[in-house]
Amino acid sequence: MKIGIAYDLREDYLAQGYAEEETAEFDRLDTIEAIEATLQDLGFETDRIGNIRKLAARLVAGDRWDMVFNIAEGLKGFGREAQVPALLDAFEIPYTFSDPLVLSLTLHKGMTKHVINDLGIPTPEFAVVETLSDIHAVRLPFPVFAKPVAEGTGKGITASSKITTRKALHSVCRSLLAAFDQPVLLETFMPGREFTVGITGTGEEAKAVGAIEVVLRKDAEPGAYSYTNKKQFEEFVEYRLVNDEMAQKAIEVSLAAWRGLGCRDGGRIDLRADAQGVPRFLEVNPLAGLNPLISDLPILCNLAGVSYRELISRIMDSALKRLRK
Repeated sequence: MKIGIAYDLREDYLAQGYAEEETAEFDRLDTIEAIEATLQDLGFETDRIGNIRKLAARLVAGDRWDMVFNIAEGLKGFGREAQVPALLDAFEIPYTFSDPLVLSLTLHKGMTKHVINDLGIPTPEFAVVETLSDIHAVRLPFPVFAKPVAEGTGKGITASSKITTRKALHSVCRSLLAAFDQPVLLETFMPGREFTVGITGTGEEAKAVGAIEVVLRKDAEPGAYSYTNKKQFEEFVEYRLVNDEMAQKAIEVSLAAWRGLGCRDGGRIDLRADAQGVPRFLEVNPLAGLNPLISDLPILCNLAGVSYRELISRIMDSALKRLRK
């Protein structure tokens, strides 16, 4: 079986003049090499495709694959993660991970939380600020937490993201709106433990790999799993595999969210506990990073005793089941 690999290579965009933070979600070459080597070890023939423009050129040239292992994040717009899957759907080529509807929905954290609310899954109260004038209508109790509505890898999250005054709220929102040219998500700040739950599989067959607690070290940027803390996680973050009652509740909430949103094959869900110890859904990453050494999902799997090879195998097994229907 021939597996194409679709991805956005960070060094390509840096060479075009994009900034470090702009390209933070894109993949390093060693990630692509690790995925390709593992797929080959599992018995698949591989073909590196690259980003959507390269994919489009290959499709026009007549190239086809039995399946595409898609980790392309895209560059512009709320539908950027959905672009490659939509193109593959048009050519009737199957692919790993979620479909365009899910990837467009989940990139926008505000829209995702509307659905999560409708599903009855616990999540912090929230508001979306599209312009500075929207701030006047925000009635969330302080402290609140602010972040760009459609970014990952902690982009836009700093110590100032935890806001305690109306003046700071206006200042932080103004800064984020200008820096990221997208709405700002405001949430009631959750003071409890922070979890990441790894999931593999689809629908009722989805299973949690495990839960890790994200613990900031004393020298970390305070108050948040921020861009800086994520970038320098070896220095600032401790990941603890946990299986206590609260962690089990986090897993229960995560599986309900994963299935309710329609996510597929593998990914992560982030949660934080409220003052009463209830883990609440923060966001889902249906295209989780897959670097074997520095990405949260492989780190979680390693702590849970699941090898990188087994993780990729589970993702492929889940995706291949769709071919047999």
